[in-house]
Amino acid sequence: MSIDALQERIRKLKNPVMLGLDPYLPILPPHIVKDAYAAHGQTVQGAAEAYYRFCTELLDRLCGLVPAVKLQSACFEGLGADGIAKMQAISRYAKERGYYVLIDSMRGDVGSVAEIYAQAMFGTVPVGETAHKLYECDALTVNGYLGSDGIKPFLPYCKHEGKNIFMLLKTSNKSSREVQDLLSGDRVVYTAMADLAMRWSDGLFGKYGYSELGAVVGATFPQTMKLLREKYDRLFFLVPGYGAQGGTAKNVQFAFDRFGHGAIISASRSIICAWQKEGSDGTDYLDFAYQAAEKMKNDISKYVVIL
Repeated sequence: MSIDALQERIRKLKNPVMLGLDPYLPILPPHIVKDAYAAHGQTVQGAAEAYYRFCTELLDRLCGLVPAVKLQSACFEGLGADGIAKMQAISRYAKERGYYVLIDSMRGDVGSVAEIYAQAMFGTVPVGETAHKLYECDALTVNGYLGSDGIKPFLPYCKHEGKNIFMLLKTSNKSSREVQDLLSGDRVVYTAMADLAMRWSDGLFGKYGYSELGAVVGATFPQTMKLLREKYDRLFFLVPGYGAQGGTAKNVQFAFDRFGHGAIISASRSIICAWQKEGSDGTDYLDFAYQAAEKMKNDISKYVVIL
């Protein structure tokens, strides 16, 4: 699924919300953890099984409401092999349910290592005379601060396999200013990275005009987002930081063009932890998650009309 297909799904659902799945034990409803421990003991396997149930139930409940999902790889990698296996299984499950699937792992390394990452995430891994597909995902977040040799191994998959990468430009955390706002000649660092993203996008533009190489632009810096959208109108934005980090619907309106195109807004805790804010025991967490996702959609629609 390419950026064109993602944009079409956003238009179909009239919803630019991406569900962020960031599972870890303190935010899981107690009944899910209890059942997993009863079956597998208080083990890493038990925690991984709880993650799988939590995420797949959310995917089932929000299917048809949100077009895309983001898996936070750190949460799964934190459980070692069991967690990674569940991330692989959840990515396949999400694809089967029709979601655009992004794995948020911010990959970035020297060229030879980047090739291994690209093949593992987007291609198949040869083992003897067989080839194995490890992940069913459409996109990956990447760190371009190592330069072109850390990005170029992913680009053939973008061009020929319908895959996408989202490169860090201006992230939503407060301390991003320490690096990303530094002067770089007559630019700041995040605009230097945007210029590189455009350079590396040669041959990657789809029918809606957007590159298969997208950009991560945080919801917590709306004026920066506005400036980036005006200057880089051919980069599709992945916008984290909505909700728990302080980003609002009023902020994220600047990520879109005049047709309501060009961006997907990610939210994790404000949706998947909504049950905790209401004092629930967690047995109805799916209802609260649905309500939170629907409210987010409606709030954004007050500022953005998707044509």
